[in-house]
Amino acid sequence: MGASGHRPRPKRQIALVQILPSMLTVGALCAGLTAVRMGMSGNYLLAVQLILAAAVIDAIDGALARLLKADSPMGAQLDSLADIVNFGVAPGTLTFIWAFGEFRSEGWIAVLIYASCCAVRLARFNVEVGAEPEAPPKTHFTGVPAPAGALLALLPMYLAFATDGALRLPAPVIAAHLVVVALLMISRIPTLSLKNARIYRANVKFFLVGTVFLGAALLTYAWTTLVAISLLYGATVLWSFLGWIKARKRISTKASEGER
Repeated sequence: MGASGHRPRPKRQIALVQILPSMLTVGALCAGLTAVRMGMSGNYLLAVQLILAAAVIDAIDGALARLLKADSPMGAQLDSLADIVNFGVAPGTLTFIWAFGEFRSEGWIAVLIYASCCAVRLARFNVEVGAEPEAPPKTHFTGVPAPAGALLALLPMYLAFATDGALRLPAPVIAAHLVVVALLMISRIPTLSLKNARIYRANVKFFLVGTVFLGAALLTYAWTTLVAISLLYGATVLWSFLGWIKARKRISTKASEGER
């Protein structure tokens, strides 16, 4: 017993495997910060690869936490803070270092808008999840998710390196592109989600072969492959946007007819 007569509270122990998801999240955060350092050193390919690695980790750490029954409020907050750095600060800073040599003030404004919108998007996501913790998983995202936003934000860099500088966009265009991606992240446009995607068991082998092919393409023809992936994803966002506009018009028309 202690001096006050109370028994000391026993120290709580947890299995090391329970903190594995948080360890992965911290690893992703380190990858995002190192991406900035690589950009400052001029190693843009490695910087982009580190951001992609952070995106892959972000896709699995939450699922792993649920699988191990190790999800916690602290883990969720840590994940969001890491995402702000990895998909908001890192891509924005990387773009600033690479693109805005003589356009620094205006370019920095675009970077601030992008990073701020990424933070707002993540905060909105946390609020929506917290408000409906038992809600069934959605079949789509609301707005472009942060990892996909990072992928799209760096598209001008992919284009420039894939074409050896032939398609290097002017700095004002790159800044405008960054702002457009920022607005897409905080928009209400329903965008593609693969969280609940299913495939037939017989097609698993084809999926694995496709994954190997994509990985090999990213390692061998990184810039060209990133351009293709970004344009393909951008096409799905455009398709979703057009469908969203049509749906809103349809609802508006029905509402107008109902008032008559």
